Parts: sequence; structure tokens; C-alpha cells
Amino acid sequence: MNRIKDVLEQKGIKQKWLADQLGKSYNMLNSYAQNRRQPSLEDLYRIAEILDVEVKELLIERKAH
Repeated sequence: MNRIKDVLEQKGIKQKWLADQLGKSYNMLNSYAQNRRQPSLEDLYRIAEILDVEVKELLIERKAH
């Protein structure tokens, strides 16, 4: 699970803009933002770099039971 959508909203950045920066289609980026698909680690690091955030800010931490 990721927080890409939350981070984009916090920064006031459109998914279309990020998709263009990443070289991905809007549909692919939207799949990431809606958590229907998860980006590869490489793409996750690129997204973090583009958004100027730490990779961990894009991830939802799983709580250990």
C-alpha cells in the first residue's frame, strides 16, 4: 500500500504532471495512486525524488501483530 495520492494532494500536484515526469501513462500513475497496482522499487524511488520526499513517506507502514 502506498500514500502517493495523499502526498500529491498535500503538495497540490496533479497525477497527470507526475505521470509526465515519470514517463508513465496517466492511467498507470492513477493505478498507483488508487493502490490498484504498486510501483516497482525503481519507480517508487523516482517518484520520491520527483516529489522531493523520503521514500518512506510514500509507504503505509504495516503494524506488526
